[in-house]
Amino acid sequence: MTAMLPAFRIGELRRCSRRPALAPAPSGAISLAMGEPDFPTPPPVIEAAVAALREGNTHYADQKGLRELRAALASRLPPHPGRTWTADDVVVTHGATAALAAVVLAMVGPGDRVVIPEPAYSLYADLVVLAGGTVNFVPLAPDLHWDLDALAAALPGAAMMIFSNPSNPTGIVHREQELEALGELLDGSDVLVVSDEAYHRLVYPGHELTSALEIESLRDRTVYVQTFSKTYAMTGWRVGYLTGPREVVDAAAHAHRTYNGSLNTSVQHAALAALDLPDSVVDAMVDRYRQRRGLVVAQLSGIPGLHLVPPEGAFYGFLRYDADLKSETVARELAERGVMVRAGAEYGPSGEGHVRISFAASEDDLRTGLARIVRYFGLARP
Repeated sequence: MTAMLPAFRIGELRRCSRRPALAPAPSGAISLAMGEPDFPTPPPVIEAAVAALREGNTHYADQKGLRELRAALASRLPPHPGRTWTADDVVVTHGATAALAAVVLAMVGPGDRVVIPEPAYSLYADLVVLAGGTVNFVPLAPDLHWDLDALAAALPGAAMMIFSNPSNPTGIVHREQELEALGELLDGSDVLVVSDEAYHRLVYPGHELTSALEIESLRDRTVYVQTFSKTYAMTGWRVGYLTGPREVVDAAAHAHRTYNGSLNTSVQHAALAALDLPDSVVDAMVDRYRQRRGLVVAQLSGIPGLHLVPPEGAFYGFLRYDADLKSETVARELAERGVMVRAGAEYGPSGEGHVRISFAASEDDLRTGLARIVRYFGLARP
């Protein structure tokens, strides 16, 4: 059953949100702040949208998404020994943002406690507060992977756990062993797991992504959230989707159609075209991110006072600094010096003392921006 949505005061949500809008970049500033691919959307995707419009696909689509798109997505989900995925198991949403909102608003009610390992994407906590729930932040281990002992203490009695894998903002890929350990911790409980796997194709050599849907002890309690934004450079197209336990999918579908309605019809035809792209199109973008990752690691390694866990996936570096400065101050002063980053405190209490750097930027901008960061801290290579 869909949970009743509580009344709330806008002021409360504003106080919860730690993610301010970015101020306009000063003239000449370089942005290493945006969590969005800097590549153009592949031409076949654009052409499919144009063709769909010309063919008259300008009316409402099915509230859960075009059946042919949902069937195509279902066919690409990890095999489930006890279940055959079908179009009815998938809801197409207005980006992953709306997928996350749909499941949280459908399944979290007043007083429900939601565990969020942090630093984490700030939308998760905002949605929990919007639904009337309580956020239970659990700090990560020093290597930015999960602190399983801390999770073991936090999970009993929780309604839900939300995480991203690969992680925004840390760039960590949570390993198969971590996911299996989580499954063991949840054995016998009713905790719903929401796995945001938006960056699933952006994983670097030496690391391998295992979806929560591939873990036997998690698959029947996992809501899988996905988007076309990062893989296909389609952020502005706003196409996401979710799947999971049927009763949760149905409840999320109800919330989504209530708040959003059906997704743009021609855009869904474009999404179908994206699924038909050869792997080489995505691989080429991933290879560029890999090169940029190497540049970031090389330029920030060995500098006293700066500490970077090498990103394992996504396109973020979560840079820790020793200077006694608030991360919001650092972000503001770096902007004044010509480089935009995100303050680590936006991503949870443990994010203080960090800034998030996006390497979804050109190599030239990265070199210049990183040099400005190093210069700001008054540091130099030994």
